[in-house]
Amino acid sequence: MHSIIIGAGVVGYTIAKKLSNEGHDVVLIEKDEKRIKEVQESLDVRVVKGSGSNPRVLIEAGIEETDLVIAVTDSDEVNMIGCLIAGSQTKVPKKIARIRNPEYLSYTRIFEKDYLDLDLNINPQKMAAERILQVIDVPGAVDVVDFVKGKLKLIGSRLTAESSVVGKRVKDIDDLHPDHKVIMVAIYRNSETIVPQGSTMLKANDLLFAVTVPHEVKNLLKILGRGEKQGNKILIIGGGNIGFYVAENLEKKGYQVKVIERNEERCSFLAENLRKTIVINGDGTNQGILAEENISDIDTFVAVTNSEEANILTSLLAKRAGVARCISLVDKPEYVSMFPTVGIDVAVSPRLSSVSVILQFIRKGMVISVTTLMEERMEAIETVALETSEIAGKRVRNIRFPKDVLIGAVIKGEEVLIPEGDTMVDPGDGVVLFLLSKSVPKLEKFLMVKPEFF
Repeated sequence: MHSIIIGAGVVGYTIAKKLSNEGHDVVLIEKDEKRIKEVQESLDVRVVKGSGSNPRVLIEAGIEETDLVIAVTDSDEVNMIGCLIAGSQTKVPKKIARIRNPEYLSYTRIFEKDYLDLDLNINPQKMAAERILQVIDVPGAVDVVDFVKGKLKLIGSRLTAESSVVGKRVKDIDDLHPDHKVIMVAIYRNSETIVPQGSTMLKANDLLFAVTVPHEVKNLLKILGRGEKQGNKILIIGGGNIGFYVAENLEKKGYQVKVIERNEERCSFLAENLRKTIVINGDGTNQGILAEENISDIDTFVAVTNSEEANILTSLLAKRAGVARCISLVDKPEYVSMFPTVGIDVAVSPRLSSVSVILQFIRKGMVISVTTLMEERMEAIETVALETSEIAGKRVRNIRFPKDVLIGAVIKGEEVLIPEGDTMVDPGDGVVLFLLSKSVPKLEKFLMVKPEFF
């Protein structure tokens, strides 16, 4: 497949790297010389210097014969024009654009077939806000990911010394709760990612990831010692698009919400458009303001300003004040990776969320989706059991998966099953597999799916 990626920022670079590693013919369009040099030194892709909205640059990149255009620059206008030009070719490629301006998003007609005709429109801010809302709704969660259109949930939660499962083997927990449909798929411990076996011992401060179906979430939380609702007092620092979207949805759910916003004009907008949320004009990094708002009484702290550094600083201040759960908006990969060590609970990255959505759209064939987890240390693969594969026609207990691979769900039609040992995987069934990223090549061969599907 020949792909053109417009923009070599975090999203463009990450997608280019993955597609290149999978054998795609990738061309990156970028105008910043420093960024071009970084790409050329680290990726095996062709780079064209210039703007993705320039027809000459697009022609040089091979727009006339490309199969896919992914426009992910920081400019909505460049992304839209690049896709518009791509749509004028005889061979019209698939077109994906990242568009963030709410005014464009509210005028949906421009994305329809007679105009831009986008195959996928990415709104990173909305995706970040929705992830924040998902995490807030699950007591004690530091990560929540949906699979199979919401019929399967992955929940990450940190184990405290008081958790009843600490000191127990995974097998012991299964024996104690045989009726609960839960599978533990990963443990993040001291910068190490572990795929748990029956003999794996759970320890305090482990970040444990488990999958279950929606109606079993309460049982999972009880197992993890998170059965009690953590409270509904939410403090949001930053009243931009993300802060507004989160506050608007939280107040509808009955949460008590406060928003601190520096810009006075934006505060007026928030006060006019939020019905129950308390809006405060001030600097969220000011310890005095945080103290005035009784930050020690807050249940969940959400920092979503335009400054990653300010988000991290205020979250650290909130943790020091005793807030149980802090959620911070960041985009730089180096910031995301340091969160577990500094004590901030949840890092939300709009750009990296965009990568996951784009890759799921691109992938075809028997692999339905691939989702990267835990800073790309682990992957969740939703695929189909081919009749010729090693998993079809066998019970789960008889499938000899490669090392560090676990089956998290079996999908039979519209029904999602948390598998037990005697669960049969029939040809055509969907399966969701969890594995370390380094184990993907072994799984490819095991499933007998062509590598380009991954």
